[in-house]
Amino acid sequence: MKSLFFGIFLIILLGVSGFVYRNAVEYPIRPIACPLDAQVCPDGTTVARIGPSCTFSPCQPPNVSLADAGIAFALPVGFSVTTLPDAASVAAYETIVASSTEKGSIIMRRYDINASSTALATIQQTAIGGASGLPVPTTSFSSTVLGTHRFTVVTIERFEGVVDVAYYLARGTDVLRFDAIDRGADWTNPSLDISTLQTQTALRELLRTLRAD
Repeated sequence: MKSLFFGIFLIILLGVSGFVYRNAVEYPIRPIACPLDAQVCPDGTTVARIGPSCTFSPCQPPNVSLADAGIAFALPVGFSVTTLPDAASVAAYETIVASSTEKGSIIMRRYDINASSTALATIQQTAIGGASGLPVPTTSFSSTVLGTHRFTVVTIERFEGVVDVAYYLARGTDVLRFDAIDRGADWTNPSLDISTLQTQTALRELLRTLRAD
């Protein structure tokens, strides 16, 4: 009886071994070949796919990706992460202003658009003047195209050496707000070109690389 069982076991073992061998010969294991396409990062560099999942490698700094806000961008040189100033903020960065101990700040905020509201109404409700505490009139709004997006531009504050300009980007269900805050600016100068201020220039450079889902 034992010989019978042993014989049956031996036959099964040989059958399985033969099947495995045939499979190995006919379907040899080959290394996974990922597609050769590349993903372009916000700063213009590229990353390739890596196995075994063939997903793209993460973009390296200065590229930043904020998955919760659905945006990616290249952070300008000299800026580093700082504390979020309020609940609406999704990111905040600061740098030392040239020839000064003052800090320039870039703050990013996200506001949901209520079902019964509009993007413009959301911008009006959140564009509150820093000095007056009142909504900035829509007659003071302007528009500009940076990179692939059109922004509504609102001067939030120009007082006591502080110049704060917000760039709003309207999307389907929310509005993104990007503030450039320059401190120590010659704010009383009527000829001052705000767009040339250090943090203003840096934010506009950032927005030219912005990718927003």
